[in-house]
Amino acid sequence: MPVTPDNDNMPDEPLVFIIIGKAYEADGDDEGIDIHVMLRAPDDDTAVREALNALAEEGFLQADLDQIGTLTDIPDEEPHASAYQGALEGEVAIIRFA
Repeated sequence: MPVTPDNDNMPDEPLVFIIIGKAYEADGDDEGIDIHVMLRAPDDDTAVREALNALAEEGFLQADLDQIGTLTDIPDEEPHASAYQGALEGEVAIIRFA
C-alpha cells in the first residue's frame, strides 16, 4: 500500500488571495486604475497568473501588481465582502477604484 507523506505546509483547501495593484486600459494611460483582485488558488504563482488572465479578459492591457497576500477572515465591508464570497465560489473578483 503506497503511503503519501503528509505535508503540513500545504493547506487542504485553496487559499483566498488578494492582489493589489494598478491596471491600465490603454497604451499611454499614465494614471491607470487602482485595483484589488480576489480569487482562490493553490499558490501565489497560480493566483498571479489567474489574476492577469482575468484582467486581460476585462480589457486591461497591462497591470502592475504591487502586493499579494492571503485572507484568513471574511472582510467586514463592501465591496470586499462580496468579492470574498465570489472568490470562495471560484470567481475572480476585480474591484476597481475610480
